[in-house]
Amino acid sequence: MKQTTVRLPDDVAEDAEAVARVNGTSVNALIIDALKAEIERVRKDQDFTGRAKRLLERDKELLERLGR
Repeated sequence: MKQTTVRLPDDVAEDAEAVARVNGTSVNALIIDALKAEIERVRKDQDFTGRAKRLLERDKELLERLGR
């Protein structure tokens, strides 16, 4: 498992703590659930996946040029 630091504005941190407490969970679990939901949302977004594919193709072309 990877550990990272997230800096939250005070008001967001307070709201997150309140939501987590009411849900009987931790802020860490709340953040993980929110990130999973966002990742799933963008995976279903064809505009996002199209942009990602174009970006990866450009990166691949650049790496191929640099490798010559």
